[in-house]
Amino acid sequence: MAMTDNQTSKVNRLFQTLAYFGVVPFVGSFKWLQKLFGEKTPKTPEKSQVVLVVGANGGVGKRVVPRLQERGYQVRSLVRDAKKAQKVLGKNVEIVTADITKPETLTPEIFKNVSKIICCTGTRVQPVEGDNPNREKYYQGIKFFMPEVVEDPQLVEYEGMKNLVAAAKPQLQPSNNKIIFDFTNPTQDLKKTWGALDDIVMGGVSESSIRLTDTGAI
Repeated sequence: MAMTDNQTSKVNRLFQTLAYFGVVPFVGSFKWLQKLFGEKTPKTPEKSQVVLVVGANGGVGKRVVPRLQERGYQVRSLVRDAKKAQKVLGKNVEIVTADITKPETLTPEIFKNVSKIICCTGTRVQPVEGDNPNREKYYQGIKFFMPEVVEDPQLVEYEGMKNLVAAAKPQLQPSNNKIIFDFTNPTQDLKKTWGALDDIVMGGVSESSIRLTDTGAI
């Protein structure tokens, strides 16, 4: 049975995504070569600079912290439960206690000497029938449990982020005004990169798209 134009387009998009992330060898960005021969050693970060990891004892945060430490960064972990964080992260990490949904807890001392902030917070999800304090059902990754959201996404991921940005902004000093992503002069390469990333986030070939304009990307 012949494929329709839409199906062909999706197959091509999937191939481009796989190629971009190095799944298809000899095609795309050749990132697989970097893995094969080893990447260049990153520059040693300045010891006086601190990376603040928000939500450091969550599923993502507890993986980010040791990666940063391996690269020589001084890490400060912002959590709601310091006792739990020490069990998860160990003793070789600075821990501060605050709650991004409560702006009064985000004091200036938290951001002292901080040059970078990585936010790993997210709305808490658990099995419908509940979980134990260590969230073993949620993290076991084998048996499927019907999930439910047990926190307010707007409070955590919108209001919480606003509180974090507002508290951090007066404390952080601009550093070389480095631009991470510049959409003011969009190119086809930019569209290709973000299209591939969007597919991964959406769990396959997504229906969304990036449209380039004269002064930006939508």
